[in-house]
Amino acid sequence: MAEAADEAELGLLECRVCFERYGPDGRRRPRNLPCGHVLCRGCVEALGGPERRRLECPFCRRPCGLGETSDCLPLLQLLELLGPGARGPSALGRAAGGAAPPRLQLSLGGWGSLLNPTAVAACRTSGRLAVAHDGKKRIHVYGPSGSCLRRFGERGDAGNDIKYPLGVAVTADGHVVVADGGDRSVKAFDFEGRGTLAVREGFCLPWGLDATPECDVIVTDAEAGALYRLTADFGRGKLKKCQLVRSKLTSPRGVAVCPTSGAVVVIEHLKTKGPSGCSTRMKIFSADMTLIGQMDSFGLNLVFPSKIYTTAVAFDKDGCIVVTDVCSRAVICLGKPEEFPIFNPVVSNGLSYPIGLTYTAHNSLVVLDSGDHSVKIYSSS
Repeated sequence: MAEAADEAELGLLECRVCFERYGPDGRRRPRNLPCGHVLCRGCVEALGGPERRRLECPFCRRPCGLGETSDCLPLLQLLELLGPGARGPSALGRAAGGAAPPRLQLSLGGWGSLLNPTAVAACRTSGRLAVAHDGKKRIHVYGPSGSCLRRFGERGDAGNDIKYPLGVAVTADGHVVVADGGDRSVKAFDFEGRGTLAVREGFCLPWGLDATPECDVIVTDAEAGALYRLTADFGRGKLKKCQLVRSKLTSPRGVAVCPTSGAVVVIEHLKTKGPSGCSTRMKIFSADMTLIGQMDSFGLNLVFPSKIYTTAVAFDKDGCIVVTDVCSRAVICLGKPEEFPIFNPVVSNGLSYPIGLTYTAHNSLVVLDSGDHSVKIYSSS
């Protein structure tokens, strides 16, 4: 099993044409083709010929233009995280106190349906899920039974188009809000895919999103190091206010709002010395945005039995902070803000590269697993 896992990881990190390891820069940078296959930039340019206009996918033979390719952000984030050591199996074990782990209830998407998914969000009133990915239709909406109800948001410059979705949130009144890193905007849609509002000014690189119970949207700006509160009438397409609530953050990405207390948790991504060159830090704010706690990867490593690198965060029904960790390929509960951090593994098996997290109205845990391009729904009942 260990040899198979090592082989799978090696295959993920190598271009399947030249068999060179991907890298963050230059010709080894991983690029998505519209068909869903990933090649290094050098092979993409070589297949495009001297004029570099069009190429044919070497696996499925689908033609495309060089302008239709895009950076494979999940792989770039994985390369940023991984050092020279390979990841082993999760060392977290079962939940504290011997509690039974949640049961995998449903798995959605998969390769061919979702392509390098980046974010997931749940509507607490309708039970629908919105998933952002890099396919032809950027947003997939799933019903409570797991059926795909709607696909929308093509790549382009039209009003309803989405260039590259980095984050997604769903408001209580049923609007899907998307952070579009492609044109540095925040866009809102109804569940039918009709665009209702686009905020194109004021953001450098909007990334993470979460909705408040009042239907405001909290937005992280990874490039500006800022946190915004977006207040709008999404149904009428009117922006009321875009308020800067925190600044001087370090590459903030993931964000979550507690539906009961209004507390906000932000994940910062830090550049550090060492083999991996990066780590994460969580900052916890009260509802009035007063800093009430923080902990970086080093501090968490002193408490927990394995290295922690958080990629997504959410609150459960009890107000506990829950995170995804790509080092142990697990979901971990860190406790309530006032008792943070405790250590309670929630899901420690069956995940490849968890990068998204949310809870439904019935407290089912939803995990976005970019490693196998799927959404996994867990129920403790």
